Amino acid sequence: MVRAVVATIKPWNVDIYKKSVSRFPGDWRLVQSPEELTADFIDSFRPDYVFFPHWSLRVPDWLLGQTQCVCFHMTDVPFGRGGSPLQNLIVRGVSTTIVSALKMVPQMDAGPVYLKRPLPLEGRAQDIYERCGLLVFDMIEEIVRTKPVPVEQTGPITVFSRRTPDESLLPTDGNQKSLYDHIRMLDADTYPPAFLEWGNLRLEFTHAQPERDGVAARVFIRRRET
Repeated sequence: MVRAVVATIKPWNVDIYKKSVSRFPGDWRLVQSPEELTADFIDSFRPDYVFFPHWSLRVPDWLLGQTQCVCFHMTDVPFGRGGSPLQNLIVRGVSTTIVSALKMVPQMDAGPVYLKRPLPLEGRAQDIYERCGLLVFDMIEEIVRTKPVPVEQTGPITVFSRRTPDESLLPTDGNQKSLYDHIRMLDADTYPPAFLEWGNLRLEFTHAQPERDGVAARVFIRRRET
């Protein structure tokens, strides 16, 4: 019998797990914080896999060496290794990407690949992450049912840089499409939204929609943090 752990810090993935796990074969556990992912827990449960959908935290080397740890990266690796893949893809004008299920190794996003599946990138970041979550849990089910052997990555390596909150500031130049893309690629729960600063106020933009003569968006105005 397969034993598996899903470790995720994103609420939408927790919801998808709770709706999906009943169809998965084997014995399953959910972990929602790094404090729960202890050596005692792993030693007692002895999982065959630990899956990390949208974990965004470092996984300790001792765990990588103890069981199959699987992450899901939103690029066709080795293209796009590194941080903020969704934002880096949209900035580059990519409309469809590949989600890669990787066996985790100490080097970020460099492990061999179990599966790859296509993912469209239209809509808000929140929509894309939820769409990706549904795809990832389908991939998790496929992995535990078929037990594929991961294959080493091949081809030129491209590494993305992780974006900082300051980069959410709306750019001072560009066009209608780049403005729309900038707002939508940051529009997700737990992410810093696109913003402008005006005096002691901060204007945050979400729910962008392209219009004939511009871009419509919701604006939330708050005092700037000091």
